[in-house]
Order: sequence, then structure tokens, then C-alpha cells
Amino acid sequence: MDDLDTLRRILATHRTIAVVGLSADWFRPSYFAAKYMLDHGYTVIPVNPKYPEILGCKAYASLRDIPVGVDMVDVFRKPADVLPIAREAIEIGARCLWQQLGVVNLEADAIVRAAGLDSVMDRCVKIEHGRLFGGLGWAGVDTKVISAKRPRWNGVLAPVARSGGAS
Repeated sequence: MDDLDTLRRILATHRTIAVVGLSADWFRPSYFAAKYMLDHGYTVIPVNPKYPEILGCKAYASLRDIPVGVDMVDVFRKPADVLPIAREAIEIGARCLWQQLGVVNLEADAIVRAAGLDSVMDRCVKIEHGRLFGGLGWAGVDTKVISAKRPRWNGVLAPVARSGGAS
């Protein structure tokens, strides 16, 4: 999904997010993304049978166990695990299946689209929210300026950081 208007619409209107695979470990990407969304006014519903509660929110073993309506199902699982989650998302009446950064399951994408759901793959909900709604500082980008151009220092192009040891 590269349509910024659609991403913006999804993030503006899908305010209740079931996060499948949310970890209670503060250093995991799922925890950081869910905390960010909570801090930005979203309702986050953890879906992980290993925990009774995450981030102060009651956790559920599956999407079917959630007693309230869900707008978005945000998936932090490996691609091979997404298809049954997509089917559950359709079953519970979710409006969007969001496969996180690094997660791409084309079959799941096809079935949710055929059922009328929005579908996003290989994107981080936190990063996209920060990019589209001005929360990049919270997302870990604190440059004060976002640009594709290298900055100049006293009229000279700034050095480019490189890895590999040799300059």
C-alpha cells in the first residue's frame, strides 16, 4: 500500500486496534508500537495467550475472544501465521488487516480485500502514524528537520556515515 491518503484515512478512522503477537517485553517492537498508539489516543487490545494483561490492557487469547468491536488487526507474527489471523479478522468484522514491517502474506491480503477490508503489508503502524500525523520525534527521529538532502556545515556538505571501517 503506497497510497498516502488511504493510510491517513485508515489511521484516522480505525481507532480500536487488536495487536496480535503483542509482547509484554518493553524492548520488543510490538510493545513500543502499541505504547505509541496508546499514547496517541488509540484503544489497544493485546492478543497473546501468554499474558493476562499488557500495557495495562486486558489481553485475549484470540481475536474471537475480544468482546468489543475491532477496527484494525495489527499483526506482529511471522508471515506463515497470518492467514488464519486474516480469516479471524473477517469473522469478527474488523475493518483492516495491518501486517507489520517485514510481514507479507499475499494470500491473507487477497482474502481480506475480497471481504472488503483495508489491507496494509510490510509497514509499521507507529512509523506511518508518526510520518503522516507529525509524531516522528516520539517515533525516534529527533532531527528537527526531515529532508532527503545532506545538510551543509559552513557551506560544505556534511560527511556521510558509512559502515565497513574504511573511509
